[in-house]
Amino acid sequence: MPERSKAQRPTQRTIAEQAGISVGAVSRALADDPLIAEGTRALVRKIAEEIGYTPDRAAQRLRTGRTHVISLILPPHDEIFGFGTSMIRGISTALDGTPYHLVAMPDFGRGESEATIRRVVRDSLADGIIFSRTEPDDPRIRFLLEEDFPFVSHGRSELATPHPYVDYDNFEFARRAAKRLVAIGAQHLAILLPPRRFMFSHHLLHGFMTTVRENGVRHEILDNATLVSPPDTIKDAIARRYAEPDPPDALVLPGDMAGLAALAAIQDLGLVPGREVHLIVKQASGMFGLVRPRVESLYEDLGAAGEKLAALLLRRINGEPAAALQFVQPVAETPVS
Repeated sequence: MPERSKAQRPTQRTIAEQAGISVGAVSRALADDPLIAEGTRALVRKIAEEIGYTPDRAAQRLRTGRTHVISLILPPHDEIFGFGTSMIRGISTALDGTPYHLVAMPDFGRGESEATIRRVVRDSLADGIIFSRTEPDDPRIRFLLEEDFPFVSHGRSELATPHPYVDYDNFEFARRAAKRLVAIGAQHLAILLPPRRFMFSHHLLHGFMTTVRENGVRHEILDNATLVSPPDTIKDAIARRYAEPDPPDALVLPGDMAGLAALAAIQDLGLVPGREVHLIVKQASGMFGLVRPRVESLYEDLGAAGEKLAALLLRRINGEPAAALQFVQPVAETPVS
């Protein structure tokens, strides 16, 4: 079917004629104005869907000063299976039924997201921004606060000025994971951390060390690799450590890929997971329910995080104070169906 020309594209007037109401009432109904009867709003939405109406965003921007775009700055997150898909699905769910649509912008370098954020603000490409991989003194957060530009970060910072965020409780994950390992008799715990420049690395270390100190067990931080290293690098680093004297008897692994890499390293050395080496993995994909031998895990629901990020950002765009828009996502035992 040939694409409609601009002149043939359905407009709010088209909807108004079919619904038998004014163009102004259609506009308010599409904006979900509670002063318009729910029946009228439902009728307008039904007609709009049937005729393929889409808003003229250029006209909207001239009229309202808003783009109705949310920008997601999306790094690869190779250590988490399906990070981008889960995050986009959650954000899209929260935006469904609103005038907003999502534009994902890739981030493949440490300084790239800062440059992208500056361009979005400078060129008014969006009404709000979502990004991740926060640092204690994050220049992106400082810039957006100074510009008073709406954003929500996936992760916290140590900046004194409150800012909106959604963050997984990495402290509690590491604390609880280490506690479970101690409870099954582990005496020498190790953890694989993200690079220290990331805020969640500090939270993971703090939670891990809390349990270690409370129980007086031996511990170490795995070196020669970090959580974001390529899987082969993680596997080789763990294999080298377990080929050395006095290796740990338990591992805390804060990512799906790290968990698989550790399993490969341990089994390649002829060790038995769950007997000679105990593991606890933070998973976001649900895949560890299918891994054999079974590996204990705790869950991070990225879809729910995406929904919360978008919901808080819409509230921030509408003027709510940043201090009221902060959420720490609890640790889940199993993937939420």
